[in-house]
Amino acid sequence: MSFVANPNIDPASLGKVGVLMGGRSAEREISLLSGNGVLAALRSRGVDAHGFDPALQGVAELVAAGFDRVFIALHGRYGEDGTMQGLLEQIGVPYTGSGVLASALAMDKQATKRLWSTHGLSTPRFAMLSAGMSDADVAAVVAELGLPLIVKPAREGSSIGLTKVTVAGQLRAAYDKAAVLDRDVIAESFIDGAELTCPVVGEGDEATALPVIRIVAPGANYDYQNKYFTDDTQYLCPSGLPDAQEAEVRSLAVQAYRVLGCRGWARADVMLDAAGKPYLLEMNTSPGMTGHSLVPMGARAAGISYEDFVLQVVAAATLDLHPSEHWKP
Repeated sequence: MSFVANPNIDPASLGKVGVLMGGRSAEREISLLSGNGVLAALRSRGVDAHGFDPALQGVAELVAAGFDRVFIALHGRYGEDGTMQGLLEQIGVPYTGSGVLASALAMDKQATKRLWSTHGLSTPRFAMLSAGMSDADVAAVVAELGLPLIVKPAREGSSIGLTKVTVAGQLRAAYDKAAVLDRDVIAESFIDGAELTCPVVGEGDEATALPVIRIVAPGANYDYQNKYFTDDTQYLCPSGLPDAQEAEVRSLAVQAYRVLGCRGWARADVMLDAAGKPYLLEMNTSPGMTGHSLVPMGARAAGISYEDFVLQVVAAATLDLHPSEHWKP
């Protein structure tokens, strides 16, 4: 699907659209902001759109709602990890974004990094941590990854549960913080350089990257607060990178997207090291759509308004299975 400004999409052709928001993940607050933004955008374009919160409404209510398609504005677990996608496959309702497998892979940072590495895509070195780490284990992780290093839950987003470890003695406390949120905790080498993000849209050979955004956070700390609730973080789009480097980052983001089997839309987070080499951090398959979010910023730089972008994303809603393959009683 080609993303251009002012798409000629008939709102009536989309039918009754559900906007899934809120949910039960640690990112519920941000999901509600994203979902309400998407809902307002769809309604402004004349779409018959309705909000739906899976944390407050059950599966029977989702089926009874009779949605012709849904926009997944859920972030994190139970919405971005393949579970909601699997449910929607079961009931035969087309949805935005990646399918079951790609969503599950992208949500799991260990699986994502192993897959990217297998395909020769650059990503920081990593190690999985455990609750019973001995002093020798801690020393081995530090020797392998160096200091500083990053510790985070393997299946969370929005920098939730993340710690930058600067001395070996902080590693266990960083593990404990992350383990509250996930049984799997990952440590990865810290890349000291520019922080970038690159939205990708489409599917397969038609996938394309939108303009790169460079993030300049206070104290180089792009944490949950600086992502969503302050105006001190600077977002540069155009990124200011040399043309060749921008093209390299965009190409890497598209390759990462294709390797995971993503479709619809997603956002690749990337770091540049001191030599300017890009490293993939993660792929977000249900990116934020708040007033501070980055995909709308990349779309605007490509000449696409927030409303038109949302309309195109929901128009591309689909299923892994062909409708005829779904079981009918």
